[in-house]
Amino acid sequence: MKQSLLTTLLAFGAMMMFAQNRTLTGKILDGESGEPLYGATVLAQGTSNGTIADIDGNFSLTVPTDTKVLLVSYTGYNSQEIAIGASNVIDITMAPNVTALNEIVVVGYGTQIKSTLTGNIAKLDGDRLKDLPVSSMEQGLQGKTAGVFIESANGKPGGAVRVRIRGAGSITASNQPLYIVDGVPISVDAQNISGGALNPLADLNPNDIESVEILKDASAGAIYGSRAANGVVLITTRKGKAGKTNIEANFQMGSSTPTGKREFLNREQYIQMFTRSVTGAATYEYALDPSAWTDEAEAIDWYVENYATKRFNRYSGPGADYTTTTTNTNWQDQAFADNPVSTQASIAASGGTDKTKFYASAAWNKQEGILIGNNFERMSARLNLDQAASKRLNFGINMSLARTFTDQVSDDNQFSTPMQLVALSPLTPPRDADGVLYDRPTTTYYNGLIDQEDANRDVTSFRTLANSYVRLKLAEGLLLNGDLGVDVYNLRDNAFYGSRTDGGNASNGYGSSLYSQIVNFTPKTYLNYDKAFGAQHHLSLTGGMEYQQSRNDVTRVEGQEFPVDDLKTLASAATITIGTSSITEFSFLSYFARANYDFDRKYLLSLSARADGSSRFGKNNRYGYFPAVSAGWVLSEEDFLADNDLISFLKIRASYGKTGNAAIGNFQHLGLYGANSYAGVSGLAPSQIPNPDLKWEKTTQTDFGLDFGLFDNRLNGEIDYYIKNTTDLLLNVPVPSTTGFESQTKNVGEVENKGWEFVINSNNLVGDFKWTTSFNIALNKNKVKSLSAGQDLIDLGLSAVKVGESIGVFYGAEYAGVDPANGDALWYKNGENTGRETTNDYSEAEYVVIGNPNPDFIGGITNSFSWKGISLDVLFQGVYGNEIYKDGDRFMACQACWFDNQTTDQLKHWDKPGDITKVPEPRFWYSNGDQSRNSRYVSDGSYLRLKTLTIGYELPRSILENIGLSRLRLYVIGQNLMTFTKYDGWDPEVSSDAFSDNVASGIDFYSAPQPKTIAFGINVGF
Repeated sequence: MKQSLLTTLLAFGAMMMFAQNRTLTGKILDGESGEPLYGATVLAQGTSNGTIADIDGNFSLTVPTDTKVLLVSYTGYNSQEIAIGASNVIDITMAPNVTALNEIVVVGYGTQIKSTLTGNIAKLDGDRLKDLPVSSMEQGLQGKTAGVFIESANGKPGGAVRVRIRGAGSITASNQPLYIVDGVPISVDAQNISGGALNPLADLNPNDIESVEILKDASAGAIYGSRAANGVVLITTRKGKAGKTNIEANFQMGSSTPTGKREFLNREQYIQMFTRSVTGAATYEYALDPSAWTDEAEAIDWYVENYATKRFNRYSGPGADYTTTTTNTNWQDQAFADNPVSTQASIAASGGTDKTKFYASAAWNKQEGILIGNNFERMSARLNLDQAASKRLNFGINMSLARTFTDQVSDDNQFSTPMQLVALSPLTPPRDADGVLYDRPTTTYYNGLIDQEDANRDVTSFRTLANSYVRLKLAEGLLLNGDLGVDVYNLRDNAFYGSRTDGGNASNGYGSSLYSQIVNFTPKTYLNYDKAFGAQHHLSLTGGMEYQQSRNDVTRVEGQEFPVDDLKTLASAATITIGTSSITEFSFLSYFARANYDFDRKYLLSLSARADGSSRFGKNNRYGYFPAVSAGWVLSEEDFLADNDLISFLKIRASYGKTGNAAIGNFQHLGLYGANSYAGVSGLAPSQIPNPDLKWEKTTQTDFGLDFGLFDNRLNGEIDYYIKNTTDLLLNVPVPSTTGFESQTKNVGEVENKGWEFVINSNNLVGDFKWTTSFNIALNKNKVKSLSAGQDLIDLGLSAVKVGESIGVFYGAEYAGVDPANGDALWYKNGENTGRETTNDYSEAEYVVIGNPNPDFIGGITNSFSWKGISLDVLFQGVYGNEIYKDGDRFMACQACWFDNQTTDQLKHWDKPGDITKVPEPRFWYSNGDQSRNSRYVSDGSYLRLKTLTIGYELPRSILENIGLSRLRLYVIGQNLMTFTKYDGWDPEVSSDAFSDNVASGIDFYSAPQPKTIAFGINVGF
């Protein structure tokens, strides 16, 4: 009986204890966006009993029945005390106090709260890319992210864009980052052959982008392993949200002009300059060999008659006498289009229910380039669908289609490019009396205007990007993900050169057609596990596998001898001169894992690793392994800073990891044979020596960072210092001639990048009048530490790779100015024993480093103002400490060394003994300071540019409700409005599309300046 009574009392006690507890559930959401606040802390007041919201914002907490208040907190949001009522379901919305700390950041294969990051990830909201009058999204990133150097090669729309994240680490492998759109790695290598290289990223519509995350350090990027050494750019497109359907329409129209022009000689100056040049040549030649002439006057008369008078008459037109004509052609104006127009139009709809969400858009963008005959057009459409099939199963698809058309002009190293029209004489009229364009011999060189009438270079691309996914909730906090991504890039490059063109006049017309298709197929499966253990422990795990297969099919046909210029397709060619096709492919098989742990949101730890197998490397090193570790300490969560009025957020972090670079040719590890023929019999001949030990370039990076928020986070920012070492460089190394080969690709050499990054964001004024500032600056030092054994220089002509210097330094003779006694150009000998001695003999000057195209630092500052619907956004972007080599000036700024028209600064040339000047004496046909590879043509490339200025006005909702609109905004936007620079070329943002590669950059060779654009637009919401 006693035992029965005891059992009854224990059961009753347990029931009483159970009755004294209650379980509260709910969801915690951002009060502005409605997004779930993953990781928000819920604590029963007066106890240590708490929990953390899951990835969907849901929480569940068992508390005693006498608990009256819940304490809810989340870094970057205002903490709340929530009174507990009768209901056990409590939904909570939180108000942010600063967006920089609470935003969700996309990381590899998942998301994370910015305040808990231990790596360095720069995030740019997609709204900062919308409506910009640019052809590709990278141009919209300029000046907005620390440590990311972005440079358009020239002002041709749709042209190549160079991106370097924390410097260049490779010499022969690519230095471009890995681009991933909605989880799909995409192709970014140019496929066209006519004109300069085009940018495949121009196929993306910037208005469809929700956010861009740039993974800069190894901790952030190591989960992408062998392709993350140059950084990773994650592009996430917009998605629908539950609620009413929102429709937004945008229209914009503007016009462009060149950001800069150069001053060239007019008619009178041209005659004066070239008469002086031939006189100088005659005097110089007479001094060299007086026996060839009766006296100096005879030499001068002969030179003037044969090299000046006859040429001036010839350039003036058939049968013309230059002394009686008045032609004064400005060929630079002929190269630039007259008031080119840019137009954008788009419409997007988004919305849905709790079950189905959608985002759909269609857009059209047409840009008429500032160069004649150079235009860009993109038509695109996107559909993103997300479906909740049940509480456990979600699936969806993100898909875009784009057609891009580019009306190309020649690359910069062609007489047919519009920019080389400046070489023609101002004495020459463009056309004869019948309106026919002049050509040689009337023009000095080929008249590039003929290409505008009789040639075409049409490049059309079709691109499909798609990623379908399935998300299955296996258990609380455990999510199974299955993705299938496809990137199909088709490009057609059709070119035709008529019988009068430079490309077709020797063959009675010439045509080419190239078709290239790249198919990237990327399936992946991975698990996400996210679990809070009590109120203090939080663990997030990710692990899975990914496969990528890429295949590139290329077909190329060329022909000549066309019956008439109106028949432009190769079906009309009498002779097919080239017919070829090729297939190349590669594949990756990868396994990856990551673990994130935080204790009490104060102590943070992250571990990640990836194993990559690649078809590009030798059988002895097929797999590479790329680990990373990072840690952080949120000091502001400690008691000693809890009540600090100055410091509202403070975190220190450190990371170390290894990433790789696999961006090389597909078969460089194999012994290859190429098709050959002898005496009409086909055969095979060895073309490449094998290297079964070939492996990835490896980059190890150490990063130390400080994140801070002051004055209730009204002032916040980041400071980072990093050291980035790349080893096992993939280089072509000389091999003994007895092998029958000249070189072999091996892993040798080392490159170092190290630098600082600073980011400061501030809310200067709040209230009706708002003023915010975002500032970033980054310093990077690039250094080649070693090459192959016994090698300290790779001389590529002008650009070079030299141990102890930055990649791509300019290498040549050092110009010492002009000898005041005789007008000779002088050079520093720079020999081991001659030092700063000078000589007038260029061949006696030792080559040295004469310039560096890599900037010392880059930066940008954005100020945004708003007041009662009026907004003003101003972005300045700058580059400092780099040099530009003005390669074209060897012809147009060589004191009339040949008949190219000259820039007006050449009028300041040496003329008589005692003259002090930097321009040598003009001596026609004699090199006097215009030799290639010399520091005379190296210029400071630093600049500060008013990159973007936008003024807008948004009508009040009280007015819009009466006309059935949810939004109406009018704006005017300017791009590249002002440039402050000492550079005396066309534009300091330049890397010629004819001479830029992985090493060479900063070379200006008749490269088009950037466009200055002013556009007016309207945004309408329904």
